[in-house]
Amino acid sequence: MVQNSENVRREAASAFFHKTVSDLKDTLARLDESHFSAVHALAEDVLTAWEKGGKLMICGNGGSAADSQHIAAELVGRFLAERPGYAALALTTNSSVLTAVGNDYGFDHIFSRQVQGLGGPNDVLLVISTSGNSANCLLALQEARTKGMRVHGFLGKDGGKLLSLVDSALVAPSAQTPRIQEVHITMGHLLCQVLEDWVQDSG
Repeated sequence: MVQNSENVRREAASAFFHKTVSDLKDTLARLDESHFSAVHALAEDVLTAWEKGGKLMICGNGGSAADSQHIAAELVGRFLAERPGYAALALTTNSSVLTAVGNDYGFDHIFSRQVQGLGGPNDVLLVISTSGNSANCLLALQEARTKGMRVHGFLGKDGGKLLSLVDSALVAPSAQTPRIQEVHITMGHLLCQVLEDWVQDSG
């Protein structure tokens, strides 16, 4: 009986494994030059920001918050190259700020308040939203515009409300949140590699 249960669990897990791998392959196969162009445009703006003493600010919720921190960590620390740290800041990491702003002004303002206090005209904002409709990302974008910042998006599904508001958008070609997130972090890694290459060449 125990052996039968183990077999059933293994078969179910195997089915999930093959479906997940198949779905991811199909999603990655749909990436094209438009997706590269979005990453390229973001990288160009980030490089310009750094040359002017600015920084990349990144925000998102849930898995996208993790991606924000992941990308910032690769840039401040290192990705592949041994080099100085780059100026990148995830707006998802300061629990005191997040809880204070969330408590006093509401969760929708947790990123925009930080952009207001920390952002400047030489900075770039990357908003990461699998739906493209995250209210706190929309308000962060609006605040960034008042600062004269460039804003880019890593989005999913149909791009949502953010699609028409950002300077460029990488819209992951999937309606499934896990696949969208997998595309986002893959393209985040591409962004880090491109920037490392460019900065080293310019140095």
